[in-house]
Amino acid sequence: MKTAAPPKHSKILILDFGSQYTQVIARRIRELQVYSEVVPFDLPAAEIKNLNPNGIILSGGPASVYDKGAPQIDPEIFSLGIPVLGICYGLMQMAHHLGPGRLHWTARVRRGNVAYHQRFAVTRWTR
Repeated sequence: MKTAAPPKHSKILILDFGSQYTQVIARRIRELQVYSEVVPFDLPAAEIKNLNPNGIILSGGPASVYDKGAPQIDPEIFSLGIPVLGICYGLMQMAHHLGPGRLHWTARVRRGNVAYHQRFAVTRWTR
């Protein structure tokens, strides 16, 4: 008897930089019926590739990328071809590692609007 392969579910990895909202982000993703996993910020790109996520979220945190000893990610993450969303400190990490001209803001601003450019997502929220 041949059995059907289990369905492939989406997986989002959340790299944790110490934000108080990391678990809230994970829970909200799970509420959308998407598997999410919180992992340390310093997980090597090779291990991330082996986990085969559909997307990566770089969470916020209390540091500045310019602080001495600030948490840093493996910059090879940006070469994996996986969409990356930076939130607060995570967005600063993206700008720091990718340099000017690699992040693009959407011209359309609406509550919850997300624009995808060059495999990276940037969200602008308005009140």
